[in-house]
Amino acid sequence: MKVFIMAAGDGTRMRPLTANMPKSLLPVAGKPLIQHMLETLKSCRLKDITILVNPGRRYIDQEFGDGSELGLELSYVVQRKPLGTANAVGTAKLVLDEPFLCLNGDVIVNKPTVSGIMADFKKNGSTVVTGVAVENPSEYGILDVRNGKLKRMVEKSKNPPGNLANAGVYIFTPEIFQWIDRTEKSVRGEFEITDSLTMMASSAEVRVHEFQGEWVDVGRPWDLLRANRLFMEGLRPKIEGEVQSNATIEGPVVLGSGSRILNGAYIVGPAIIGQDTEIGPNCYIRPSTYIGSGCKVGNATEVKNSILMDGAKAPHHNYVGDSVLGRETNLGSGTKVANLRLDGRNIRVSLRGKMVDTGLRKLGVITGDNVKIGVNTSIQPGTIISEDCLIGAGTTVGGTVEPGTKVY
Repeated sequence: MKVFIMAAGDGTRMRPLTANMPKSLLPVAGKPLIQHMLETLKSCRLKDITILVNPGRRYIDQEFGDGSELGLELSYVVQRKPLGTANAVGTAKLVLDEPFLCLNGDVIVNKPTVSGIMADFKKNGSTVVTGVAVENPSEYGILDVRNGKLKRMVEKSKNPPGNLANAGVYIFTPEIFQWIDRTEKSVRGEFEITDSLTMMASSAEVRVHEFQGEWVDVGRPWDLLRANRLFMEGLRPKIEGEVQSNATIEGPVVLGSGSRILNGAYIVGPAIIGQDTEIGPNCYIRPSTYIGSGCKVGNATEVKNSILMDGAKAPHHNYVGDSVLGRETNLGSGTKVANLRLDGRNIRVSLRGKMVDTGLRKLGVITGDNVKIGVNTSIQPGTIISEDCLIGAGTTVGGTVEPGTKVY
């Protein structure tokens, strides 16, 4: 079966991490997010894959080319305008005239789910939608299911018809294109695949397959941390760099070539460290941490459950917990990231003028690229610092800092 991956979105909800790169290329557990999906598909013997890309941000095709290095056959289709999910699926008509597996580019899929939905289709031959049980159904598109078949899809309702959310994994037959052609714009001004499927379900069989295992929809910056933890499960250790004699490693750790772990460093896996990165001396790396290439984690610094993108540095006397540091972010000496409210409640984040409950008790800071932070700065839980910001020495910063801002 051929595969169609929708990865043309601007990723505005993931800002500031997506200011300079597509969401699908954000680094998770040592690889771009979409590469994990591609490798899962390959493990299911699915190699003929078309990826929908954004015309102004064609980094994905530049990253993977024809897919030969991954043992895949990749091709690309450009979505000229962001007109919604139905329009995105509809572009597959340009290259596909047979049943195909269709996936949102920002979901974490596993082999049991892919194998299961394909087996369901092989048995019944009808369109299949994957659903997953969620605790907060009012925040998702919910499937109204009767006897294993879809009746309708309801978008983010205060009174959802259940708790089975649309997991963003489908098998479509060419029949879907007829229903997409009949789909009208939603109140958001977009053509929604949920509307297309609701119309289709009124006169044709649309089966529902339940997602197997842990599901992650990478829709907000902090979702990257959950995906990072998930992909590190079962990590196999691999040391290609230098580990000095008085450094300590416990658990599975991957260390890239040209990287050094200096004396006094204490690392507890699972942890992944890229190439040409220096760790130590005398620092503490805790589990579920990914540190990219060209990074520095130095003396008296502790990093826990975090992602440091390429070139990010926490070089002296820093604490970084439950955080994502964008590329070339630099923390001044003594800068600390708080990741827990004093009252222990969930961390709330200010996004586009609205307070959003992250559902997390612990969340530190999300920074964009090229953020420079002065010495002895205190960063409050749930802080968003956009790209190209300067945070002056001794500052206490919280909330959302807009791009290019200087804070003193």
